[in-house]
Amino acid sequence: MAVNNSNIHESILDLIGNTPMIKLGKSVEDFPCSVYAKVECFNPGHSAKDRIAKYIIECAEDKGLLKPGSTIVETTSGNTGFSIAMVSILKKYKCILVVSSKTMPDKIRFLESLGATVHVCPANVPADHPNSYYSKAKKIAEETPNSIYINQYFNDLNTEAHYRSTGPEIWNQTKGEITHLVACSGTGGTISGTAKYLKEQNPNIKVIGVDAYGSVLKKYHETGELDPDEIYPYKIEGLGKNLIPGALKFSYIDKFIKVTDKDSAWATRELAMTEGMLLGYTSGAALQALKQLRTQFKPNDKVVVIFPDHGSRYMEKVYSDNWMVQEGFMKPMDERYTEESPTNINSDSFQIF
Repeated sequence: MAVNNSNIHESILDLIGNTPMIKLGKSVEDFPCSVYAKVECFNPGHSAKDRIAKYIIECAEDKGLLKPGSTIVETTSGNTGFSIAMVSILKKYKCILVVSSKTMPDKIRFLESLGATVHVCPANVPADHPNSYYSKAKKIAEETPNSIYINQYFNDLNTEAHYRSTGPEIWNQTKGEITHLVACSGTGGTISGTAKYLKEQNPNIKVIGVDAYGSVLKKYHETGELDPDEIYPYKIEGLGKNLIPGALKFSYIDKFIKVTDKDSAWATRELAMTEGMLLGYTSGAALQALKQLRTQFKPNDKVVVIFPDHGSRYMEKVYSDNWMVQEGFMKPMDERYTEESPTNINSDSFQIF
């Protein structure tokens, strides 16, 4: 019998993109509209960052910037690093990653499991401090022969990767009927590239960015001012920033909304217990933002939220009762979900437009 090989791929890199969209149920049952999740953990590296790792590295190859034996250097909160390490393995490049001390040990083990060399830098220092992970990565790249620095925060290819993939996928999956996009913003590539494509198709689509308390992005969007007083430590990884990334194109974003560490942690757990989705902390942040915006949606709206990554990298964080207790998000000996869990935020004070 002849074997149909149409589903056999040359490598896992062929599986990047074309992630599913799933209609949310119980977690948004009190919403007046339909809500759909673009679930990025279905990428082979389990996050949206697979898209930029493959795209940026292949663009560098096309330009002759990467040669056999080259070293790829990058800063990461975990997901980008895993994706870059994965692509580097398959393309036979060395990989050096620089993370902040906010990165949990399990994420660092993930990175090292794919052969990456990992440097840990303090999280709560200014971006231009010599000990920041931005400065450290730049210095390593400068001192390493035959290397490139991905620099996802200021690399327009980060944005372009999502313009060429995530945006068209969402437009096609919703048959052009999307009315709102809700997405977390860290480097800004995902939300900016996706939003740019969608607004080119329909400028009436509203784009809402999710930011963290302790981050400067929301205020900068509203005032054009980078306010150092906005900066303080927070727990969510891959969300918010203490600088303004060049990959973040504010003109495509209509509004930012901030979410707390505690609310986002509980919302992450809620996704697991209501939707059966074991997703990452930023996915919980995105769900929490949706809840805070709930009363602003109308019955005919079709809202798409991007869930960036998988929960397997957060087992020692939001899925750990000990961690939740340690952070003051849960009382000792509490049940995992109680009537006190902060999932029903009064959203009347939050306005989209």
